Amino acid sequence: MITTLLKRTATSEYLSLILRIYIGCFFIYASVSKIPYPAQFAEAIANYRLLPYVVLNLGAVTLPWIEFVAGLFLIIGFKSRASVVIIALLLIMFDVMILINMYWGAPITCGCYDTVGEPIGWKKISENLLMLIFTIQIYMFDRPMLTSKFVKIIGTGRRSTAPVTPQ
Repeated sequence: MITTLLKRTATSEYLSLILRIYIGCFFIYASVSKIPYPAQFAEAIANYRLLPYVVLNLGAVTLPWIEFVAGLFLIIGFKSRASVVIIALLLIMFDVMILINMYWGAPITCGCYDTVGEPIGWKKISENLLMLIFTIQIYMFDRPMLTSKFVKIIGTGRRSTAPVTPQ
């Protein structure tokens, strides 16, 4: 009985909706502090010593906007599978960059939320891996129709669970 309940919860489209909103808000929050300060974010990227300097400025300008748009699309349910794939790839990239610098013993901050950030370490790796698991759940079990169903019910003021027919 408990395993059935856990399986139903893990594969729930409602859990996907909650995780979409959580990860979308998380990535929007992370991007908002970087968008107005691309020079400081470029310095944070340069501290990783993994990208050529030619690419740093372009990355510092585009990466926060990619995070913002992908997060926004996740929240509103527009192209959520594509958005969650982009976010999963970003999380994998971030973890690889952190792991390389941890191996080198570089005393740097992650540059995740602001120009100061928190030091890189296993805590940040664990957070990113947990969010990666969330993205897999969203990719596998999200139902974009669920969001439009809620919008139709809320928009018409109906409280019924009966199917909503187009008007």
